[in-house]
Amino acid sequence: MDVDPRQYENITINDNDSHNIVLSYLIHGCFKDTVESLVASTGLKVPAVQLEDMEKRKRILHFALEGNALDAIALTEHVSPDLLENNKDLLFDLLSLHFVELICSRKCTEALEFAQAKLTPFGKVQKYVEKLEDFMALLAYEEPEKSPMFHLLSFEYRQHVADSLNRAILAHANMPSYSALEKLIRQATVVRQCLSEELGKDVQSAFSLKEFLKS
Repeated sequence: MDVDPRQYENITINDNDSHNIVLSYLIHGCFKDTVESLVASTGLKVPAVQLEDMEKRKRILHFALEGNALDAIALTEHVSPDLLENNKDLLFDLLSLHFVELICSRKCTEALEFAQAKLTPFGKVQKYVEKLEDFMALLAYEEPEKSPMFHLLSFEYRQHVADSLNRAILAHANMPSYSALEKLIRQATVVRQCLSEELGKDVQSAFSLKEFLKS
């Protein structure tokens, strides 16, 4: 059963609701310049403390995305004390970013020493063993970018770690880990998928958010 997009045309959406949804996404993602532009054009109010928090998170995420993981760790510990102490998975991921940066810089001796000091202690916990093996395997390749673990060197991996760090910092401050926009998309996707499953054979194809947004 295909959905005709025209059926939504008569549904009125309050502009302030739309603006606030977009604003929450921009603040969540630390898009400072765009936040300032949206606030200036719509007259929305954002508490100063929320802007200050966004600026702090932006600096931390910038460090993580640029490969300066140790700076990201230091600033996180300053902004959110005990967060990394209580979130070993996130700490491991951040330390692994520094290890990867050393590999990419061809500082293999320094990378090995760092791994022995900071990463191998995680090997005492079973769930980290396979991850450790993947990272340590990078040392065996003259061109790690061409190894089977090349994805660990990618920007996408750094982005994944940065996103996890961002959500953790927000949760630590008792703020939503996901923006209102993300929640709406998740909810809409689940509802449409459930409807598709209930309709069963009457549905020509499974619900696709990507295709729905094109309609």
